[in-house]
Amino acid sequence: MARYRGPIAKISRRLNIALTDKAQKVLSKRPFPPGQHGPAARRRQQSEYGVQLQEKQKARHMYGVLEKQFRNLYARAQRVPGETGAALFMLLERRLDNVVYRMGLASTRQQARQLVTHGHITVNGRKTNIPSFTVRIGEKITVRAESRKRTYFKNLLDSKELLHRSPEWMRVTHADLTAEILALPRREDAEQGINEQLIVEYYSR
Repeated sequence: MARYRGPIAKISRRLNIALTDKAQKVLSKRPFPPGQHGPAARRRQQSEYGVQLQEKQKARHMYGVLEKQFRNLYARAQRVPGETGAALFMLLERRLDNVVYRMGLASTRQQARQLVTHGHITVNGRKTNIPSFTVRIGEKITVRAESRKRTYFKNLLDSKELLHRSPEWMRVTHADLTAEILALPRREDAEQGINEQLIVEYYSR
């Protein structure tokens, strides 16, 4: 299954946005673009197209979505009544790998994606190993009974370090490593710091 395997910190420095906690530490130490010129490199003034492209790349890398997947999601968002930009982020939030991340079962979306692809997650009792699966209201997402015996999930329950992201649109039962989708996410529930209108303008060219 295709996914980005390159350096996250380098992408974060290029886009000037922290994609992970580790990238945040790197960005705070080296708040300049990557490359051989290092601190001497100045962020060039971008064209209108460049600004739109950067916002699209921010959202795409933030959610760990490849270009073709992102374009298909945008096409789906266009068919949803209301603002296309808000609908796009609603669809991104409803991806199964993002739901696992929001449940607090993983510290990054990349790690959440791995939990899904390795078959540790079920939706309504059925094993689902497709990270792009779109959850719906009323569905229950949980860790497979066999997987709960693994050291990773046992340590997760004991430490409670990751069990802290519980958005209002889902009800998370930490003791059972289970979440129920109560409502559709809103734009304010999704990642901030990204101008969705610029993404709409990018695809409207």
